[in-house]
Amino acid sequence: MTELSQIPLPEHDETSARDWVRTLAKYREPSTLRSIFELAVSAVPFLLLWALAWYCLSISPWLSLGIALFNAAFLLRLFAIQHDCGHGSVFKSRTVSDWVGRAIGVLTLTPYDVWKRTHSIHHNSAGNLGKRGIGDIMTLTVAEYNALSPMRQFQYRLYRNPITLFGFAPGYLFLLQNRLPFGLMNAARYWISAMGTNLVIVAALVVIWYFGGLMPVLLIFLPTTLLAATAGMWLFYIQHQFEETHWKAEEDWQLHDAALHGSSHYVMPAILQWFSANIGIHHVHHLHSRIPFYRLTEVLKENEYLATINRMTIRESLASARLHLWDEKSKKLMSFSQAQQLYG
Repeated sequence: MTELSQIPLPEHDETSARDWVRTLAKYREPSTLRSIFELAVSAVPFLLLWALAWYCLSISPWLSLGIALFNAAFLLRLFAIQHDCGHGSVFKSRTVSDWVGRAIGVLTLTPYDVWKRTHSIHHNSAGNLGKRGIGDIMTLTVAEYNALSPMRQFQYRLYRNPITLFGFAPGYLFLLQNRLPFGLMNAARYWISAMGTNLVIVAALVVIWYFGGLMPVLLIFLPTTLLAATAGMWLFYIQHQFEETHWKAEEDWQLHDAALHGSSHYVMPAILQWFSANIGIHHVHHLHSRIPFYRLTEVLKENEYLATINRMTIRESLASARLHLWDEKSKKLMSFSQAQQLYG
């Protein structure tokens, strides 16, 4: 990192990561009216733009496509709100949060209960080298990579390639993988979540096809979904995949340290921050996931230390796409070429 990451920190903060959790507890209460408002200004424009794009098919397919691509921003925001529902931070009632999350899950093609569980696993294991593989971007250490056969190394390189992660993976994840409860196949409730969501999605697509044919599916549904999925994949990647992130062996891993030091503060223009529902303030979110997304900026305004650490601009973040391996010696994420130069 080069720009904002080099801004001098305020005088050293002695507050431990665990202490920060207690400090942040006062921000956890959601406002029902504010949550309803945030949901409305996300869902209503999304549905109206969907209808407008469909109407414009009779005028110009290119106009419809343009509207659909813009609408991906609202779908991304809805996914971020669904994400907060999974943490129980949108409404005071967990039941209300869950059912709102399930409804949004139909729009985002994400079985809510399946995602909620795998995301919980992510929160409880992020940065733990002994617990990788569910709800995260798979990351190998330099030593693990060097121990692989040439074919397995090739497979890992292919997996970590940006074309795979941000080209093929988003469509595969949201259109195909989400149709089954991978990682939770033995529990009936997750099958019900996946199959129930699938059933509603299929019913909606049949109705769209019946009244509009294939064009609304091809020029509205797919472009909106795929662009939102790609943006979401990038945001999820950059939240933990940066040079000075935090990984520890299981015996040395500590939940709150990993949350504070292993999650980025992604600095974006205000409009992008709004459409991503402040998910870039990820270090605070991981420290206390019950804080509603619309209160995260309040946290930064009132806690200077949290506002200054782990900062990363969009330009700085692009370099993270070239980082692939965790080096346990230097405690940094590095590229294949850097690992080769250091360890041969």
